Amino acid sequence: MFPRLLPATRSIILANVVVFLLQMLGGDLMLAWFALWPPASGMFHLWQLVTYAFLHGGLAHIFLNMFALFMFGSGLEQYWGGRRFTLYYFVCVLSAAVTQLLVEGAGGAAEPVLGASGGVFGVLLAFAWYFPRQKLIVLPIPIPVPAWLFVTVYALIELFSGLTRTQQGVAHFAHLGGMAGGALCILYWRARHRFTS
Repeated sequence: MFPRLLPATRSIILANVVVFLLQMLGGDLMLAWFALWPPASGMFHLWQLVTYAFLHGGLAHIFLNMFALFMFGSGLEQYWGGRRFTLYYFVCVLSAAVTQLLVEGAGGAAEPVLGASGGVFGVLLAFAWYFPRQKLIVLPIPIPVPAWLFVTVYALIELFSGLTRTQQGVAHFAHLGGMAGGALCILYWRARHRFTS
């Protein structure tokens, strides 16, 4: 059963699709201006901390990210409301970008980063946080697993892959940074709620 696509999630997906089509037309120019470049490259601009999340490396890249956003975003949007969901998503996008820049700066890399994966991983974390027992089927293994287990294992795989550099060209630490930013955001909201109550 597929979730109902709610307005904020739909708007983020639509924006990604429109920018991807523009990227197909603009090519290298779009990457030069809007992908996330390390400061040492001389091509970094502040707006790239957000714009990189609307660019993608190909059809499979955008499809997987938007499918995950569709599957998990609407549930969170229904739980939180559109404004809070949108704020949360962009907190994750920003924390993913900052984490990746710090890691790239330490490693001396000079490649651009693009894709909504940091925001999507933050959404995955929040989904598992608020709906931990929700059963997910991860293809090709048709065995239902609880959301908390799926996301925990996925995060550990990302950490292992990032440390061992087994998948070149994948920004594993951006994914983890999106999850970390999401966790801090949720903890902040909870602490503020307790304080104001």
